[in-house]
Amino acid sequence: MTAEGDRSVEDYIASLDERTAKDAGTLIEMMRRISGQEPTLWNAGTIGFGTYHYKYDSGREGDGHTIGFYPRKARTTVYLMDGTARHPELLAQLGKHSETGYCIYIKRLSDVDLRILEQIVRESYAFIESKSHDGPIRQILWKAEPPTMEKHAR
Repeated sequence: MTAEGDRSVEDYIASLDERTAKDAGTLIEMMRRISGQEPTLWNAGTIGFGTYHYKYDSGREGDGHTIGFYPRKARTTVYLMDGTARHPELLAQLGKHSETGYCIYIKRLSDVDLRILEQIVRESYAFIESKSHDGPIRQILWKAEPPTMEKHAR
């Protein structure tokens, strides 16, 4: 859901502290390169790029951002709508971060390898885009099993 009103991404970034705004600018440029789209302000402060439609068997449906992030002073959240479970090898190389089902939490971008972060976000974007071309996404992808479990084979 996009934010209502006249608040722009630029206004939102201008309201952040200097370091958070600088990190947000870096992420905006990265996600703009990946998606080829301009940022949109979603909800209370999420900056998203691209959209996909979901429609679950429960009847719930809506639109989500394909890639995005939420910049905050304490930490920035990068959203992987396909889930962190799809990217364990890259996440192991990322640098200082924490994660949950579909979120990567980063205190400062200087704590991580931006090339690795860009690769993760690029792969996530491509995956969601490919799934959405088949029509509405019908499952919460980050809760689904990763497509292959070969990475866990020893």
